[in-house]
Amino acid sequence: MIPQLRTSAPDFANSFAVLRRQLNDEDVSAVVANIIERVRADGDKALLELTVQYDRAPLESAKKLVVPAETLSQAHESLAPELQAALRAAAERIEEYHRRQLPQSWQYTDFNGNTCGERITPVARAAVYAPGGRAAYPSSVLMGVIPAKIAGVREITLLTPVADGAVPPITLAAAKIAGADKVFTLGGAQAVAAAALGTDTVPRADVIVGPGNAYVAEAKRQLCGIVGIDSLAGPSEVLIVCDDTANPEWVAADMLAQAEHDERAQCITVSPDAALLNQVAAALVRQLETAPRAAIARHSLVSRGALITAANIGECCQLANDIAAEHVQVMCADAPAVAANIHNAGGLFIGAYSCVPLGDYGAGPNHVLPTAQTARFASPLGVHHFIKRTGIFQATAAGARIPAADAVTLARAEGLFAHAEAAALRTKA
Repeated sequence: MIPQLRTSAPDFANSFAVLRRQLNDEDVSAVVANIIERVRADGDKALLELTVQYDRAPLESAKKLVVPAETLSQAHESLAPELQAALRAAAERIEEYHRRQLPQSWQYTDFNGNTCGERITPVARAAVYAPGGRAAYPSSVLMGVIPAKIAGVREITLLTPVADGAVPPITLAAAKIAGADKVFTLGGAQAVAAAALGTDTVPRADVIVGPGNAYVAEAKRQLCGIVGIDSLAGPSEVLIVCDDTANPEWVAADMLAQAEHDERAQCITVSPDAALLNQVAAALVRQLETAPRAAIARHSLVSRGALITAANIGECCQLANDIAAEHVQVMCADAPAVAANIHNAGGLFIGAYSCVPLGDYGAGPNHVLPTAQTARFASPLGVHHFIKRTGIFQATAAGARIPAADAVTLARAEGLFAHAEAAALRTKA
């Protein structure tokens, strides 16, 4: 069923290249560009028309896109006590983790007596997108809103589409717990356009974060520069590095946990132990027999998954760094030592008990992670996405003379003579 590869095979390089290929989404750029222009031109009117067109949710006015505060409270109270408790506990763990990310402003006095530093300030408004439609994602609400609150964002809006005519109560309850200031029943590219451009009803945001479908990602791509974004999320990914101490049933279960997301999800396990990988393959077959989302998971595993036999753990780590997956699990005897050699990962899950679903549902770290090999340079969603760093320079009359003299020399070398003259004035004060 799932492809099995060996790094020692003559054709491994070609097979590995095919495995690593990035999927090309349906070309939605023209459709998204049209949606953005409609929102730019017609604002709320376009939002109403597009909500009917794409979400089949007719509204008589744009004010109906706003979820009243009492509806959030009612949604929270309607949940079973164990769901309320689980959401609150997850929120507390996420807050504890992200509070440690908050940077501090700093400054120093240099040897000329001038003050240099950096001021940390939050953006004024942030929009958090939480997917909807086919499923509810309250965890994505917590992961987006809580870091923004910690950063000190003045106004946080939540954008989430309706499912069967309404937003699931658990999503609204999560918004209440996380502390979203406004909730809009908006989805797709039109939601991103509204937040980026602003309408009479939807306030213009400085930053838009959160995962979404191809239309959401394309809208973020087209509007990046007008508004700040976190990343362009792609299909879910997991890479599992394991040795002969790993439990094959657990490895298979962890692969299925990602494969059930999407037919385009990518699940790969690498190990020096071929016998273990054969056991994992057999466990996948057994577990798929009773998996509720077996059709989706099977398609993902067959078309994009792999079990790779490597020469040793070092080669496993090199493959992990080449693949740069969204989630990397390390299930080895000395998992921390192995994980220390993996530098390209959206999130590292170290040890057999550290499965990705624990991270998905609020262990602490953010679950909005870089995909499609962008973990080579990108980071998880966090407090830093909602802050700005401003460089500070304050010179004294005496302290300005030496750097001003250097500035004159360098400006003249660059041919920027007005720069040189402005600096020269400070040498004579």
